[in-house]
Amino acid sequence: MKLHKLLPLLALTAGSVSSYGTNLSHPDSLISRKSASTKVVFLDGKPSDEGTRQAYIDSIRSVVTMFYYDQFRHFQDPDAPYFLFMSKEAGLSMGIGGSVRMRAYYDWNGAVPTPSFAPYTIPIPENPLSRRHFATTPAGTGLFFRVIGSNPRIGNYQLYIETDFTGYQSRGLKLKKAYAMVRDFTVGYATSTFSDPAAQPVVIDAAGNNNKFSQTSVLVRYMPCVRNKWYLGVSVETPTTAVDRTSSTLQPRSEWLPDAAALIQYEWARGQHVRLSGIVRSLPYRDLENGKDHNPAGWGVHLSSVAHPTRQLTTYVNLTTGQGIAGLGGDMQYGNHDLIPDPSNPSKLYSPQLFGWSLGLQYNFRPEFFVSLAASQTHLYTRRGTFGDEYKNGTFACATAYWNIEPRLSVAAELDYGRRANVSGAARNAWRANVMCAFSF
Repeated sequence: MKLHKLLPLLALTAGSVSSYGTNLSHPDSLISRKSASTKVVFLDGKPSDEGTRQAYIDSIRSVVTMFYYDQFRHFQDPDAPYFLFMSKEAGLSMGIGGSVRMRAYYDWNGAVPTPSFAPYTIPIPENPLSRRHFATTPAGTGLFFRVIGSNPRIGNYQLYIETDFTGYQSRGLKLKKAYAMVRDFTVGYATSTFSDPAAQPVVIDAAGNNNKFSQTSVLVRYMPCVRNKWYLGVSVETPTTAVDRTSSTLQPRSEWLPDAAALIQYEWARGQHVRLSGIVRSLPYRDLENGKDHNPAGWGVHLSSVAHPTRQLTTYVNLTTGQGIAGLGGDMQYGNHDLIPDPSNPSKLYSPQLFGWSLGLQYNFRPEFFVSLAASQTHLYTRRGTFGDEYKNGTFACATAYWNIEPRLSVAAELDYGRRANVSGAARNAWRANVMCAFSF
């Protein structure tokens, strides 16, 4: 595939970028600056014609811009690669990039025993050995690779691999994403169709909001765009259930049906949309005492939106409800609450109703500097008779100041508040101060 055959793909992408107009919000202006910082390197010589070369570079930078408007991109994901390598003969572009992120945090009023500040993990009662705690972590440091190309048989495609150091002791290299996009299909290890990472409020702490659903699994997704405004998506995804194992007679069975997820999204401008997504899943378990298999269904509905009402202001909204989805993300993923023992029937497990919300407000004083406020809450509606130390609800709130000193160098400070309440009525608060420095390349 020659260079001139790849140009229509890039030009088409460039057109889709410019079709939204030039009155950019402050966050969009920062994205434009980051995109312009990408360096284009030709591996087998520059095109001899200056006009063709410049058109190619402009189109490639439009592709880089669209990197930031990925439907499943989260704020904490790394920036587009600083170096983009081009092969004008093969019609391929490849970016190799990464980020170095360091975070220091200080807990008081009862330390949370994890690097991630999740209300679920707040100890009740307080641990007198850990009332205050200071620590640092490189979690969020990572590497990624992206290839963009075109093939006469399969059409336009992209390949993406992302890793980060959140494995063993938050320093081991861990695969985060690995997928291929061919036309409207995504195949591989990618973010669930049920999630909307772009609509999550800004939080620099690794846990994020306690209503953050960002499950990653091996999936096959079909997601076409209709009239440049509507997105329709369906997927089958590898299941991972979180079933309570405390009972000696009620145990989870192997998952044997994939999760099925779908979404419909209206996008009135790039980076601004409202999305409704849903998921259904199977939650098999066995009653060992009576020799019976059970296969209850889980389901979830997620309404989300991100918008720029003014050039300086960004709003984030998320509402989630369902049963059997606690293990898919948010505050509840630290426990096993897809299925829990039924206090009124010792031979049954059930899925408690879950409801969560998160709201965020971001104000950009300048494209490179903003402050934000975020709040979120998750409720678990258990049945009467549940043990008093069971989780009932968690609340999270934070205030963040974020400064992009350079397009690829940023610092931030954040104050986090968390509260856990149990079924018994016992509750505790916790506080954390975060500072972060990150560099992308």
